[in-house]
Amino acid sequence: MSRAVEESNRAMLRARDAMDRAYAEPLDIPALARIAHVSQAHFIRTFRATFGETPHRYLQRRRVERAMSLLVETNRDVTDICYAVGFGSLGTFSRTFRQIVGESPSDFRRQRLAPANVPSCFTKAWTRPSSFG
Repeated sequence: MSRAVEESNRAMLRARDAMDRAYAEPLDIPALARIAHVSQAHFIRTFRATFGETPHRYLQRRRVERAMSLLVETNRDVTDICYAVGFGSLGTFSRTFRQIVGESPSDFRRQRLAPANVPSCFTKAWTRPSSFG
């Protein structure tokens, strides 16, 4: 690996580390490019080439990963979690969460909080709306 590639990788890692540390804060491309000491366009291209996704998508994924943890480990409202991890609107959070995880935040929480020692066929029958009454 050439020295230039090593330096480029280190610069991208610095920016990614900043995103990991401050995922809940508003982060923009100009600030991240400054951390990497490159232009904005070069930053986006190089970040994608290095990590396989755009900086924006990486940040969204990190925020969703943190939200997944909070949904299971706390009783906080979905809206509170949305803002706590850095999303600006509940709609964007829900749409992004569903794109990445494959289900809504509420469904994700409900599935993870089902009793572990009860067979899933009973859990699904028990949580399904009754056709009686």
